[in-house]
Amino acid sequence: MPKQAYVPEAHSDFLWAAAGSPWSLLACWLVFINLAAFLAFGLDKWKAKRKEAHPSTRRVPEKTLFLLAALGGSAGALAGMRVWRHKTLHRSFRLGIPLILAMQILIPLCLWVWWNFIR
Repeated sequence: MPKQAYVPEAHSDFLWAAAGSPWSLLACWLVFINLAAFLAFGLDKWKAKRKEAHPSTRRVPEKTLFLLAALGGSAGALAGMRVWRHKTLHRSFRLGIPLILAMQILIPLCLWVWWNFIR
């Protein structure tokens, strides 16, 4: 039997009907934010190399790099650190980005276990 299309019952359900499901929105967000974090690390590395020749070049602030990681882009940030070899000597990044990634994995996992087995 073919799957029937979701028809919204209320005005607030329009978003889910247009997007498909909350999981597809989450997946799109994670792809977008991880790509943005990866590219931000690459851009900052490029600007860091260029700053020697052009001192007026503005770098990507470290707060922005951490914010992108905290908003769900920690895997992209970690990949950007490895691929671009950028911010790998900074202790705050060496420890902070993997810690954010671990928390972003452990918190949903613990909530899932609690919701399905303990509750």
